Parts: sequence; structure tokens; C-alpha cells
Amino acid sequence: MTTAENPAAVVPDTKDWTWVLERPCPDCGLDARSVAREEVAGMIRANADAWLAVLAGEEDALRRRRSPEIWSDLEYACHVRDVFRLFHVRLNLMLDHENPLFPNWDQDETAVADRYGEQRPQDVADGLAAAAQTLAAAFEEVADGQWQRTGGRSDGARFTVESFSLYLIHDPVHHLYDVTGERARAAGRRVV
Repeated sequence: MTTAENPAAVVPDTKDWTWVLERPCPDCGLDARSVAREEVAGMIRANADAWLAVLAGEEDALRRRRSPEIWSDLEYACHVRDVFRLFHVRLNLMLDHENPLFPNWDQDETAVADRYGEQRPQDVADGLAAAAQTLAAAFEEVADGQWQRTGGRSDGARFTVESFSLYLIHDPVHHLYDVTGERARAAGRRVV
């Protein structure tokens, strides 16, 4: 079965992943607590480079799901691109407004509506690279006094810009692990 035939077959992820700010991820191996906020921009760029290598693979393989309920490599890449875009919007909300509430985003609904499994890998690669560069540059521009600005989700999760950056970086690192099986190592060593 191809993704295009049944794009809704993925089981929605309803976990609250904010726990990654408190302990290492047992799956991907990233310990966000060991990441300095100044490292996040470089980690975003390194992660994007790794995704570009994934997206350079054979198109049929990129579209193939390992099982019907798990996204294909292409779908994961689309998700990471959109996470980079979304987190740029949310970062700007925190920097421009006092304690904003982030608009809700349903990642699974987006995957179906935007037909992730049918997108052109080169277009996804271009969009992911651009979104990563934009977000990395935005984090590099955060001034010392802005790292403690706050924002939150409608589910009650609250972030500072600093904790938000660490929460963010787990997502693309974890999804790269989902695709490649390569676990992250300690900060400063291969944590793309």
C-alpha cells in the first residue's frame, strides 16, 4: 500500500513530549539538558544537512512506509520542514509579544491535508533547507535578555525561549533517528 492510497493510516501521536526537557530520550538518545542554547542554531543546520542526504535517496524508497502506521522518510522530512517553519513563527511570537498562546497545530491533519507522501523530494529538500536556515538565523539573533521570554500551548505547556529551543531540537533529531536508526550522542558530538 502506498502513502497516496491511504495517507491517514498513521496512528496520531498524542504524547506530551515536553518530558524531553527533563531526561534523555531513550529512543534517539538526545539529552536536551546537555545542549547549550547557543548550540541549537548549529544543530538545526547540521540536522537539515542530514535530511538533505536522506532526501537524495531513491524516490520510491523515500515514499515507501516501513509499515502502514509509520510515516515514510519523505513524510518525516515534510514534517521536519513544517516543524522548522512553525517554530520560527512561535519563536517570533515569544519575542514580539508578552507570554503569547501558540495557535494549535495538528501535525497528523497537516500531513494528510498537504499530502506529504506525494510531495516532490527536491521541493521538500529545498523547503527544509530554507526553513532550517531561517530558524537557525532567528535563534542566533536572540539577545541575552530575550532567552527568558515566555510563551505556551493551549494544553498548558509553558516555555521560555531557551527551553523552547531545547524542546525544538529534539524533534528533528528524533525523527532523523526514526529514519536512519542513528542515535544522537552527547552535545558537541554528532547530535544532528
